[in-house]
Amino acid sequence: MSDMDDTRGDPNDGLVVAEPLRRAIGARYLTYALSTIMHRALPDARDGLKPVHRRILYAMRELGLRSNGAFRKSAKITGDVMGNYHPHGDAAIYDAMARLAQDFTIRTPLVDGQGNFGNVDGDNPAAARYTEARPTLAAEALLDGLAEDAVDFRDNYDGTLQEPVVLPAAFPNLLANGAAGIAVGMATSIPPHNVDELIAACLHLIKAPNARDETLLEHVPGPDFPTGGVMVEPSGSILDAYRTGRGGFRLRARWETEDLGKGQWQVVVTEIPYQVPKSKLIEKLAELITAKKVPILADVRDESADDIRIVLEPRSRNVDPATLMATLFRTSDLEVRVPLNMNVLIDGVTPKVCSLREVLQAFLDHRREVLVRRSKHRLGKIDHRLEVLEGFILAYLNLDRVIDVIRYDDAPKAALMAAPWGEPYRRATDESDYVSPLPHDGDETLSEVQAEAILNMRLRALRRLEEMALIRERDALMEERAGLEDLLESGDNQWKAIAAELRETRKAFGKATEAGRRRTLIEEAGAVEEVPLEAMIDREPVTVVVSQMGWVRAMNGHQPLDKQLKFKDGDGPHLAFHAHTTDQLILWGSNGRAYGLRASDLPGGRGMGEPLRLMLDLPQEASVVDMFVHQPGRRHVLASSAGDGFVVPEEEFLSNRRAGKAVLTLRDGVTALAPVPVTEGADHVACVGENRKMLVFPLTDLPEMPRGKGVRLQKYKDGGLSDLCVLRFEDGLRWLESGGRTRHQQDLLDWKGMRGQTGRMAPRGFPRDNRFAPPPEA
Repeated sequence: MSDMDDTRGDPNDGLVVAEPLRRAIGARYLTYALSTIMHRALPDARDGLKPVHRRILYAMRELGLRSNGAFRKSAKITGDVMGNYHPHGDAAIYDAMARLAQDFTIRTPLVDGQGNFGNVDGDNPAAARYTEARPTLAAEALLDGLAEDAVDFRDNYDGTLQEPVVLPAAFPNLLANGAAGIAVGMATSIPPHNVDELIAACLHLIKAPNARDETLLEHVPGPDFPTGGVMVEPSGSILDAYRTGRGGFRLRARWETEDLGKGQWQVVVTEIPYQVPKSKLIEKLAELITAKKVPILADVRDESADDIRIVLEPRSRNVDPATLMATLFRTSDLEVRVPLNMNVLIDGVTPKVCSLREVLQAFLDHRREVLVRRSKHRLGKIDHRLEVLEGFILAYLNLDRVIDVIRYDDAPKAALMAAPWGEPYRRATDESDYVSPLPHDGDETLSEVQAEAILNMRLRALRRLEEMALIRERDALMEERAGLEDLLESGDNQWKAIAAELRETRKAFGKATEAGRRRTLIEEAGAVEEVPLEAMIDREPVTVVVSQMGWVRAMNGHQPLDKQLKFKDGDGPHLAFHAHTTDQLILWGSNGRAYGLRASDLPGGRGMGEPLRLMLDLPQEASVVDMFVHQPGRRHVLASSAGDGFVVPEEEFLSNRRAGKAVLTLRDGVTALAPVPVTEGADHVACVGENRKMLVFPLTDLPEMPRGKGVRLQKYKDGGLSDLCVLRFEDGLRWLESGGRTRHQQDLLDWKGMRGQTGRMAPRGFPRDNRFAPPPEA
């Protein structure tokens, strides 16, 4: 068969559309973004739930689960949610349900879990086949009214079932339990709050619709986290966060000091910040101890059972507990910042960053709509019941006629509806005297609803059918109907009814209950100041020894600097000086970089010490030129072997990085000399080159710089700079001769010149090693 004879249509006919790639991708990405925003990431401002949470609670209700009923397997609940309402992965559904059951995550849990639903250590819940669940009273409060046409319903994903668009929500769940999610181009992060305080703010907003944010904060002072803690955010920042809908809150662990007697004490942490896994927190604290980043802390122990109890042991009893905790707040998750971003869906459609007042108002508007819809639904039920009661009353007054109609008429329903019910009917004595239809002596007739109700009545109910009872029920319903009509006609009455409902909810979940009391303490505290090292550890004398191969140790006490010490084979003494455990040390390398060390971090003096290259990123080709104790305010003269230098403040040497800080710029083949401190009263610099020529020039000729190459100190034909010193010109120059005698050159006029000159040969007797200062003491 030829192609022309093939009458089959092209399956792609009409399905291929040519459009620019940019437009095609943009349209599809926009569809995905809207789906993520509306159906996954952002909660509804009315009930505070995302679709998955709403479907979980509704599926539990459809399964007949109640807060005082039996539990059901989590796998069964997850399966129903996935099969009927939420066509996504069962793992995601179960994780969402488990979160609703975690009392350390949700302030007012909506799911009552039985089994392992995770813990504050960060462990995951057990598999869904091992756990059971049911809704809590709070969940039932969110669902209350679904059977009374309180909210709209929509088709589920395949159109076979109906699901609620939003829940009636008896309390402001959005703020009560918070929410977190990341959508396309936007995110939300809302911490949990106290239900009692939220209801108090709603009641105030009902009384004063134009209430200011400052007034609302008198009722809602801040978040209330399920794990407690202490919030130390300033009141001004809290107000700005709630007014704009964006901000954050500083949250600290709650701690106390335990007296162990004999001057000993320990810190016990009883509450940790929100969403901080306890195991990770303790692991971080242990790392701080191992790395000696908090020398004041000696040990951490987890003694928690059902409650939180983390014991922090100080290294010395002389340390202030507040100082210890202030340091840990800066360096660990004992203090965190909880973000606030109230980006929610208004009316389930429009994403918006709302203030506290807007969120509460959205909830109240929703409650008003729920009240109106439930009232109209109840009004319809009352009208239906009143219609039935009128029929019962007519049937009671004409009971014999009704019985005869039902007994003898072929179409009793039509006969009951067609017959007028006026004067009492006298029943025939036998079946042959029965006349149908009934005589039309009156004008009252039965409606289809009334006739159906009479026909469906059981015979046993006839003996309880009393006119007075029926009339009392009718009067009560008429009174209720009048009240509902007044409610629907008056906005003030509606708000009064909403306030009454909120007060009832407050009794069930407010501060009068154990679960409703505030758990997070709110205090004002300034920024955590950096604690000086001197306040963190005991000040004890040490002797720092550096070997020629770059091994360092710190011996207890101020030992004699010429004390004989053991070194590794091929190694020997290089530097030795006295310091204290609280001192900051500066290491100066031949590569022109300064490295910071703390004396308390140095290894002890029992062994040979440890290589400095394990503590610092000191290159193999670089050597340790000098090491000294940092003295704030001191200045140094830096110089290179090429004869360049400048004056630098000692603060420029400080660095917390392992790689140190570049201070002196060097070219290839040039090394850095040891920094020379500028002593008080010093006014001149003396330089000596490898050619033994010496030059003395004013100190003011050297510029003061934070870093760089510097300026020319002395000019050389061959070689470079050997050494330099800083002195008072009138005091002259001193050095040690080879015999140990001190030589003094008082008059330095022959060597005085301008910076950058060649100079003259050094004085007779000047050391052959061209060094001004005596060699380091062993």
